[in-house]
Parts: sequence; structure tokens; C-alpha cells
Amino acid sequence: MKFYIINPKPYFLHKVLATLIDYAIYFVVYYVYIYVFNESTEPGKMIVNNLMVLPLILFWFIYFVVLEAANSCTPGHDILKLKVYKTDGGKPSFSDVLKRRLLDPIDIFMYGIPAFISISKTDKHQRLGDLWADTVVIKPADITVKEVTF
Repeated sequence: MKFYIINPKPYFLHKVLATLIDYAIYFVVYYVYIYVFNESTEPGKMIVNNLMVLPLILFWFIYFVVLEAANSCTPGHDILKLKVYKTDGGKPSFSDVLKRRLLDPIDIFMYGIPAFISISKTDKHQRLGDLWADTVVIKPADITVKEVTF
């Protein structure tokens, strides 16, 4: 039987940079899409409406939820060698990743203040989304595997 011992570290800078990379990629795609499929006739104004918004939502879902569920990390987190694990050391499920990401607006878009407070005040350095999903963002080296035989 294997036991996973997690020794999480805060990795503030790594987490911020990974998030900035991920959302920079998302917003580049977002702005290019809106520029290409602009429905406004007014100069300087760009709008997409109705079903034309669906690909933007789909891209967010695939980029953040599906990639993280499949690889335990997004490209930004992968660049900085961070991965998402369950607090028991296992791989997060699809629903765990979805829970984490549904709280991104609270954690990230309020200038990251809730995330910074949460990461600094919790024992496992988790942001709100991680607390809800029972996950941690750490480097694989932070996990020690102990094997017990009977």
C-alpha cells in the first residue's frame, strides 16, 4: 500500500506567474477572436453576440478545465513545474478541477487578494478554489511516497 505525504510550499511567485501566463494566452485568443468576428459597425468598437460568444466560453473550458483534468496542469503551470493534486496525493478528478476553476473570478479577478490571503493563511497554501475542491498546487518534488507492506 502506498501513502503519499505532501509537504506543500506557498510558491507565491510561481503561482502568480503561471496564472498570468495562462490568462495572457486566454486573453490573446479572446481579443483575436473578437477582432476577427466583430459584429459592430462603429469604428473602435468590437462586439460579438449570441452564439458567437460560445467559442470563447468553450475555449476557456477546454484550456482551463479539460487540460488541467487531463494533465494535472495548464500550460502556464507546466512551464513553472506546478501541478494540481488532491490533498491525499492523488490526481484530481474532472469535478475537482471544475470546482477549482469556478472560483477563479473570486480568487483572481479581485486583484488576487482573496487568493493571497487564503494561500498565506492555510496550512496547505490553498486558494479558495483549492479549498472547495480539496486540492493543492505544488511541485511533484513536494510529495513523498511511503510504501507499506503487510
